[in-house]
Amino acid sequence: MSEEKYRNRQERKRLEKNNEHKSNKLAKKGSMLKKVFISCLVLFVLSVGIGVISIGAMMKKAPKLDPSKLVDPLSTKFYDKNGNFLFEYGKENRTKITYAQVPKTMEHAFIATEDAHFYEHGGIDIKGTVRAIFENLTGHFGSQGGSTITQQVIKNTFLTPQKTITRKVQEWSLASQLEKKYSKQEILMMYLNKIYLGDGSYGVAAAAKTYYGIDANHLNELTLPEEAMLAGLPQGPSIYDPTQPENKKAATDRRNVVLSSMYKQRYITKKQMQEAKKVPVTAGLVPNTNHHGMPYEVFLDAAVREVKGKLKNVDISTDGLSIYTTLDPKAQDYADKMMDTNSIVSYPNGNFQGAFVFLDTKTGEVRAIGSGRNDYKASFLGNNFAIDMKRQPGSSFKPIFDYGPAIENLEWSTGHQLNDQKTTYSNGQPISNWDHQYHGKLSIRTALQYSYNIPALLTLRAVGMDKAKSFAENLGITFDHNTVYESNAIGSNTVNPLEMAGAYSAFGNNGVYNTPHLVSKVVFPNGKVMDFTPKPKQVMHEYTAYMITDMLRTVVNSGTGKAAMVPGLDVAGKTGTTNFDDKTSAQFGYPSNATNDSWFAGYTPQYTMAVWTGYAKNGPGNYMLGDTTKISQLMFKNMMQALGTDKSSFQQPSSVYKVNNELYIKGGDSAEVPPKQPSSDSKSHAKSGNKKADNHKQGNKKNKPKDEKHNQADNNHKPKEEKPKHDDKHKQKEEKHNHG
Repeated sequence: MSEEKYRNRQERKRLEKNNEHKSNKLAKKGSMLKKVFISCLVLFVLSVGIGVISIGAMMKKAPKLDPSKLVDPLSTKFYDKNGNFLFEYGKENRTKITYAQVPKTMEHAFIATEDAHFYEHGGIDIKGTVRAIFENLTGHFGSQGGSTITQQVIKNTFLTPQKTITRKVQEWSLASQLEKKYSKQEILMMYLNKIYLGDGSYGVAAAAKTYYGIDANHLNELTLPEEAMLAGLPQGPSIYDPTQPENKKAATDRRNVVLSSMYKQRYITKKQMQEAKKVPVTAGLVPNTNHHGMPYEVFLDAAVREVKGKLKNVDISTDGLSIYTTLDPKAQDYADKMMDTNSIVSYPNGNFQGAFVFLDTKTGEVRAIGSGRNDYKASFLGNNFAIDMKRQPGSSFKPIFDYGPAIENLEWSTGHQLNDQKTTYSNGQPISNWDHQYHGKLSIRTALQYSYNIPALLTLRAVGMDKAKSFAENLGITFDHNTVYESNAIGSNTVNPLEMAGAYSAFGNNGVYNTPHLVSKVVFPNGKVMDFTPKPKQVMHEYTAYMITDMLRTVVNSGTGKAAMVPGLDVAGKTGTTNFDDKTSAQFGYPSNATNDSWFAGYTPQYTMAVWTGYAKNGPGNYMLGDTTKISQLMFKNMMQALGTDKSSFQQPSSVYKVNNELYIKGGDSAEVPPKQPSSDSKSHAKSGNKKADNHKQGNKKNKPKDEKHNQADNNHKPKEEKPKHDDKHKQKEEKHNHG
């Protein structure tokens, strides 16, 4: 073999060997890649499986789609007697509206800004979600939301605001469920009624009221720039609030972003966008009242109590009621000024207190209330003097428990004669008049005019306790333990101004009683209306009401109530005072003629007012003397002068006739008849004989009240301090006083 052939053969062997080596190498590499691929495939399948299991576990832990949680708490709104808005109260300032109430431009503003594909997706916007995932992979989880309106409803209703993968997965699951169960319009309204838009406002209706003073029924009055401003708030209510000067630029920029989005989505034209952007973001804003205190707090407190008394299961902070009150803002403003300052009435000191109810005589609708001064003013749902206090009314109770029942049941005339002489209660305990005098024969008109106690007790005895109690109860008066005593004749029971005003208003309303009320109606969120106006009730004859009224005119014109007289108005009313028991007087060093409570209850054809004055607690210097007892009358007088516009007079009914200035009832077997007129030849004798009786009207210096400067015409001196004995016939109540 030649050398050349040998070399060629050797080269071929070497090449074959190399090729074989390469083939082996490639075979080994392919095998390795195959193993890697299989491994990756296995890992992928495992990862997906684990992911599915994990997602399933997350979804399993998601809360149930509870429809009850989709119902939002609603605030309660108060209105005055004319239907004007007063105040909104609740845990959340929220007004629920329907889809029909939402202007199209407002709907477009929110959709363009918050969820451009709202009407296209099934609860989850895939593109938005992918974008959010990409952003979150390059940054921090939660830096990009991508939440649809449906997801936001889920998040705000069922989930925590914490940004985690678990919460996001649960959000997707529940959003999908929500879309299957509710329509797009229903979901949109869940969102628009729920979202927080700053300044304590939840939902677009509450926000429209807060920022622009536009209520839920007039949302179409919002302008395009205003709607765009509201639509920009959900992403940062405190940052974009245009009412804060430091937020003006940020609020403007955010609103303009909304306008640009609306243009991009073809909801508005370019011209509309440009014109809207020129409008200052502060245009149309109204002063923020959400942070102000509750106006007319004392009145609204009493109104809430009334509502809760009739609607046992309501929650005014969440049930979205519309409460229409009987409040007259003008009257309440004047009442507050009178109670809180010395500019209308001069009070003796800071501890001196007062409480009253001012209502419509014909309807019983309360127009204003006074509930203490200084620290004793009511806090919301707290103490309210006008309706909570219980104090003895003294002689202001006599028309209710004595003379009213006597005229009603016995048909007495106003000239009916009684013998004011030494008298005791049925158990032997003495009763005295304020002046410690006896006045002999006198009419019930005169007895009431000068507020004598003994004739009041004699009148009660003639009527009977049961009939007197029934008459008073028909006027809304309640009695402790449902029990009455002879001492009730001079006001030893306890009452409050609301009860007294209601009772007196019936005398001024031809005997028709209307339960005093502060609420006319309540409207529920579903539109259901509940009427709170009580039914009028005829509780006495017209003649009884008018005859009491005429006697109470005498009290004001020439008796103990002269300080309450209002020029130009027909006023009827009665004073009432009480004294301290001996133990209290001794403890604090009070003078013997110190007054504890001073009342005046009176009325015109238009308004009725019952006023109490005194001190909430006993203590050094906490008593009234002289002119201080007239402050209740001055409070009445000032309210009537400021608000009384009806100058008409009480009209005498046909069932009553007058003889010698006294009133008599026509017909009836028990009706009194006037005494026969004396003949001409006996005039001198009659004149002489009548001199003694006339003395009760003219009075001598010994018996006539001295304008109450040093004497208290109604100071009902109670029996001795020791507890009276009880007998079988009459149960006498010890006349203890309520010391606040």
